[in-house]
Amino acid sequence: MLTINNRDKIEWQPGMTVSDVLNKMGYNYSLITVTVNGVLILEEDYDTYEVEDNAQISVFHLAHGG
Repeated sequence: MLTINNRDKIEWQPGMTVSDVLNKMGYNYSLITVTVNGVLILEEDYDTYEVEDNAQISVFHLAHGG
């Protein structure tokens, strides 16, 4: 089981990547920052970084305005 933003839970699957988690959660924002167990994951690693079962994942949507 994975915990997203300290509230949402999704079922973990072997080989699941950060991109898989974002897709499963429906996150498609252009500016997203992701940490897994407190470690910042670079956007270029989303497709290859595998998350472990019971991981704590934080997803931040970066907003800007004027």
